[in-house]
Amino acid sequence: MKHWIKRTLFGFAGAAMVAGSIAGCSSYRHGWGGDSAEFRTKMVERVGSKLELDASQKQKLTVLAEKLQAQREAMRGAGGSGDPRSQFKALFAGNKLDQAGAARLIDEKTTAVRNGSPEVIAAAADFFDSLNAAQQQKVRDFMERGGRRWSHRG
Repeated sequence: MKHWIKRTLFGFAGAAMVAGSIAGCSSYRHGWGGDSAEFRTKMVERVGSKLELDASQKQKLTVLAEKLQAQREAMRGAGGSGDPRSQFKALFAGNKLDQAGAARLIDEKTTAVRNGSPEVIAAAADFFDSLNAAQQQKVRDFMERGGRRWSHRG
């Protein structure tokens, strides 16, 4: 596998872990739907209280959340209809699998990931690197538990 493909895939996997961790910290259970600005505010406050973030760190977390939202929107928008489930189901609508459509869909999603990942990775690194050692360890512990929510005790 080419080196840039590996880096892109690892970068996307890392960004997905960060996104899952951040989303898992939220008490808002409807995902990114609805008012995404309200969701980001609640998420930043929740994570901020768990990690005891200062104002600068909260700002960096807000930037990360915005980059993740933009990446998600780019992924949903790639391929036309904006509904990944219907796009996937359409591949199986005929008597045979639409192989050209599947390849096109994969290419579009891969391009969206490739184009957006550097910004997401940079924002994730900026946020994580701004944390002190204890805060970084809390993030590692959270990810070690598979991204399951932090307990009420921290």
